[in-house]
Amino acid sequence: MHFTSGTSGRPKGVWSGWLSDEQSEALAREERETWDFNQDDVHLVSGPFSHSAPLRFALHTLLNGGSVLVPRTFNASVASSLIDNVATTAFMAPIHLQRILDAAPPEHSSLRLLAHAGSNCPELVRRRAIACFGADVLVEFYGSTEGQFTQCSASEWLTHPGTVGRARLGRSIRSDTDGRLWCKAPKYARFEYWKDPEKTKEAWEEGWFTVGDLGRVDENGYVYLEGRRSDLIITGGVNVYPAEIELALSQVEGIEEIVVFGVEDPEWGQRVCAAFLGTANVGDVLESSTAMLAPYKRPKIVIKADELPRTHSGKVDRAQLPSLIQVNRSQ
Repeated sequence: MHFTSGTSGRPKGVWSGWLSDEQSEALAREERETWDFNQDDVHLVSGPFSHSAPLRFALHTLLNGGSVLVPRTFNASVASSLIDNVATTAFMAPIHLQRILDAAPPEHSSLRLLAHAGSNCPELVRRRAIACFGADVLVEFYGSTEGQFTQCSASEWLTHPGTVGRARLGRSIRSDTDGRLWCKAPKYARFEYWKDPEKTKEAWEEGWFTVGDLGRVDENGYVYLEGRRSDLIITGGVNVYPAEIELALSQVEGIEEIVVFGVEDPEWGQRVCAAFLGTANVGDVLESSTAMLAPYKRPKIVIKADELPRTHSGKVDRAQLPSLIQVNRSQ
């Protein structure tokens, strides 16, 4: 049993059921073939075991004869030192990558694999990570507590900017007429929402499941995310997807991370807002949004923040973002 992060609402219990020996062996084989786990691996844990990805990478390293490093808590200097000398694999959220690169980038790296996921990785952070660790080491995957969708090497991302890769081993991906992404998963990767049969029924359709993410799949099978339906901003009766705006404005020089969100507005229904971290100023963001975005997509309020609200797994806590507007107005 795992619980979703609850970044846009109440966490949901995800129950995978009891697997037969045959199904368990198939699941373990898929992970081994996907990530090439082996007995020489020394895996660095950076996130809490209460979340599926940190636990999955650690367990499958052990299942294949490797060893696991579990620091008491995440510390950028400690992680950098272990990457420099000991660790051969690691899984991190983008916030972990950013903290290492800001505070203590390793002089050398013993990593053969550095997987990252959990939230959108800012382009500046990704490019710095590629320069530090290598395009053949850095690998993104797109997935959720419910299941895994894609895998994308940094080399693929460089040649297909904006993609989260193609369907991972044993899966197929499609988008429906509403733009929702669906994944066909093996039987051993099925799930249900704990004590919520209605939500489970909404998630599954003839062996395909969706978590409500929106995106498209190109003719070569590369997946491009456009956001979560729950993040959708409806302003003046028009749909605005934060991921599209975030991708555009992340190109502004000096922006390390930017998030776009909606706040209630008596005239427009919702008002498009943005908060960012970095050395850029608010004027830069507003000017760039005028140049790059249609009027209804441009943030009407832009905040330069000292920090963004986050869950304990490092994801931006979108439910708390509107509070930044209130804090900013009170200052």
